[in-house]
Amino acid sequence: MQSHFDASTIRAILFDLDGTLIDTDDAIINAWTERLRWLSPNPRRLLRRLIMASETPTNAFITLLDVLHLDDDLFSLNDRLRRLRGLRTPANFLAVDGVIDLVRTLATRYALAVVTTRSRRDTHAFLAQYHIGDCFGATITHEDTLRLKPHPEPVRRAAEALQVPVANCLMIGDTTVDILAGKRAGATAVGVLCGFGERAELEKAGADAILETTAELGRLLLI
Repeated sequence: MQSHFDASTIRAILFDLDGTLIDTDDAIINAWTERLRWLSPNPRRLLRRLIMASETPTNAFITLLDVLHLDDDLFSLNDRLRRLRGLRTPANFLAVDGVIDLVRTLATRYALAVVTTRSRRDTHAFLAQYHIGDCFGATITHEDTLRLKPHPEPVRRAAEALQVPVANCLMIGDTTVDILAGKRAGATAVGVLCGFGERAELEKAGADAILETTAELGRLLLI
């Protein structure tokens, strides 16, 4: 674990969802790992790289759909396809180990927000499933901002909603888009290795600290 910031300056914590609070979807990862086995001796690593490489253009595409008012149709279709394939849908989320207790503890000392490219429906379903909705003062989803991570707008919107200067916010996430969004907004950014990102790429993106898992954040903030 490395740290390049003063924890005493942090007043608000902004959480990504997938790979940060929500465990990654092993069903889809395992399925695609088998499909990619002929391409690589380590298909899981190849899949991680493909997902990371596609995240920024995918978010840009979603932004375009939002401008054209077509994003609701896309996400509705995605939910239907996931149900048909038996993959995780809202109300069947798996939290990263230790994060539910962490959130409840942090909420007694910090303002909290979710900053995600998931839908408002998915976000609220996850928070309701684990009874932590009242811990969060804001939820910024793909419906709440025109530009998505790595653009800084979602982070800035979360800071505004919490009424906390962005310089006093910490953005925590598992991918480079989380780190880039946080740093471009002027926030502190912490990367976690329990999702899709890898240490070298998170460090290159400018992460102020790297944690093995989100649950370690409590130690970083000296709780």
